[in-house]
Amino acid sequence: MLNKELLKYLEDNISIENNKNDSGHNMDHINYVLRRSLLFAKQVKDINLNMVYTIAYYHDIAHHLDAKNHEVLSAEILRNDKNLLNWFTKEEINIMAEAVEDHRASSDTEPRTVYGKIVSSADRNTKLDEPFKRTYAYRLKHSPDISLEDLIKESQSHLQNKFGKEGYANNKMYFNDSEYTKYLKDLNKIIYDDELFKKEYIRINNINEKEWSRENEK
Repeated sequence: MLNKELLKYLEDNISIENNKNDSGHNMDHINYVLRRSLLFAKQVKDINLNMVYTIAYYHDIAHHLDAKNHEVLSAEILRNDKNLLNWFTKEEINIMAEAVEDHRASSDTEPRTVYGKIVSSADRNTKLDEPFKRTYAYRLKHSPDISLEDLIKESQSHLQNKFGKEGYANNKMYFNDSEYTKYLKDLNKIIYDDELFKKEYIRINNINEKEWSRENEK
């Protein structure tokens, strides 16, 4: 049974920190991961739902501080939050921190506990537009002068590497999940079709090709 005082603490305090993240990692994303985490938790006997809930809230909390190492920093924030001792033992806090550390799809190793497997699986996106938006936002931020052609090619290559037939995100689902299976099938139809990928990338990101060309000519 979920502890109401814990939920209030998370909603009143941790939500604020999560909303400092970009649109792909703010509370909208946390609520998405939370919904899916609780779904997978139902497949596990004797699971602690308060731990599942807390892990979902903390797993991306440090994303705005350092996106590349956010899982390590997020785990540190969870470990160092003394308020959590009101509801959890030190051992439980350590298990939750490990789950946060292990949640990224790009990790080379399998999560150490079932709690890590739950949040890792729940963190897999199933919204078809999302990878197009994320690759677009990331490249604009880190390569603002990139040409549209290179932007599209780099984004397509990244998505093939991550979600394609041998993609590293394909083998990071630890529970039955028809949502994710359908998502991968639909996405793969697009990322291996150059013409369709360009069309969808431009549509989803509302790119005006003529305006883009004029901006790059300046």
